[in-house]
Amino acid sequence: MSTQRFITENFLLSTKSAEKLYFDYAKNEPIIDYHCHLSPREIAEDRQFENMTQIWLGGDHYKWRAMRAAGVDEFYITGQASDWEKFERWAEIAPLTIRNPLFHWTMLELDRPFGINDRYFNKDTAKSVWDECNSKLATPEFSARGIMRQMNVETVCTTDDPADTLEWHKKLAEEFKSGVFGIRVLPTFRPDAVFPRFCTSYEGVVAYLQYLTKLSAAADVDISNLGSLRAAFAKRHSYFHEVGARLSDCGFELFEWEPSTETAAEKAFAKILSGLKISKEETVAISSVLLSDLGRLNSERGWASQLHIGAMRNNSSRVYQKIGPDAGCDSMVDGSYGKALSRYFDDLDKVGRLPKTVVYNLNPSANYLLASLIANFNDGSYPGKMQYGSGWWFLDQKNGIEEQLETLSNMGLLSLFVGMLTDSRSFLSYTRHDYFRRILCNLLGKEMESGLLPNDFEWIGGIVRRICYGNAKEYFQF
Repeated sequence: MSTQRFITENFLLSTKSAEKLYFDYAKNEPIIDYHCHLSPREIAEDRQFENMTQIWLGGDHYKWRAMRAAGVDEFYITGQASDWEKFERWAEIAPLTIRNPLFHWTMLELDRPFGINDRYFNKDTAKSVWDECNSKLATPEFSARGIMRQMNVETVCTTDDPADTLEWHKKLAEEFKSGVFGIRVLPTFRPDAVFPRFCTSYEGVVAYLQYLTKLSAAADVDISNLGSLRAAFAKRHSYFHEVGARLSDCGFELFEWEPSTETAAEKAFAKILSGLKISKEETVAISSVLLSDLGRLNSERGWASQLHIGAMRNNSSRVYQKIGPDAGCDSMVDGSYGKALSRYFDDLDKVGRLPKTVVYNLNPSANYLLASLIANFNDGSYPGKMQYGSGWWFLDQKNGIEEQLETLSNMGLLSLFVGMLTDSRSFLSYTRHDYFRRILCNLLGKEMESGLLPNDFEWIGGIVRRICYGNAKEYFQF
């Protein structure tokens, strides 16, 4: 296999107009990564990664999936193989990912921040890449914070459980205020564990009760009934607000919500506290009450809600039992959720308590359903209040991003879009913002040259700049 530069400065930019939009309006905008799964502790401690496997392969379930598909034994993926052996196996598999987004992401992440763009990544170049990258990782410029600075990151929002102490966020907030660390790192309220989704089994009830003990201690509330659970929920929301949170986030397989369920929810929650499993309908009753509370709390405090819909998780019980969740065995789910989501929005909207909301869809068959649905609930209170979120997970690749942009353009206002995020656990994933920006500029640049959009760079370029940065800054009000 020949070695030559693949990631050129015009990567993904197919016209002169696309190039001008990217270089003059998109490339240098700061990054607001308003949804990710980075560890606040690693940022607070400014982790210095020992080698490329630790920063590049650890926790990356995209790469794990590809390696399994290529016949790599789990020993070299999440097992006890050495870091070099895992890296070496990934180098052997990377060329097989051609036309998978991993092929582009791998090359982009080596190009920035490591500056490696003069060779393909494969088994023949693995050692040179390993040595060069590891040498840089040992320097201050390539610590967790160093990489964030290199990538021009301005704000990061992590994903945090309501029972979390947020101790690392407090430390980071102090350093931001004092000027020690100039990047704002904020928590996001992620209450998935508060919803009793798995209490349809005895094992699920046991695990849920253990979680309630943690939540009770964190909130200093004795959770003895549904009312006290709601009080603890609201108290932790207030605590997150004090520490700087301005977003919540909830993940769903299929969104489910029912109105007027408080009596049924109280009875169902009492059963859980007694150690009894409950029905699927009863889990929906409890979750519906909490989701309504969350919407009202977000509205009162000026937060934005995020709803991630469509992930069917932990499909392989074999892998789940051996490795646990987030191991690369999730997929899209099919099924209807439009009516439930519409009822939820309407219930909050009719009493003036629908917050700014970003909804992400994982199954592209529901793109137009979702984008058309959320537009019903814009109320004139804020530009782009109801956001059709960026391509997520299996859809944050070129085709998925283009489809999201097309759907949003047809069903809503692309010019008010709050843009891209990483949704990642890796400090090297900021190149996904650049990937998105190039795709956006290429889409608009081609239409400028074909006559579908005006050949007005000040106008179209201004829209690009806002999508890449300005809209998110104004929308989330950090």
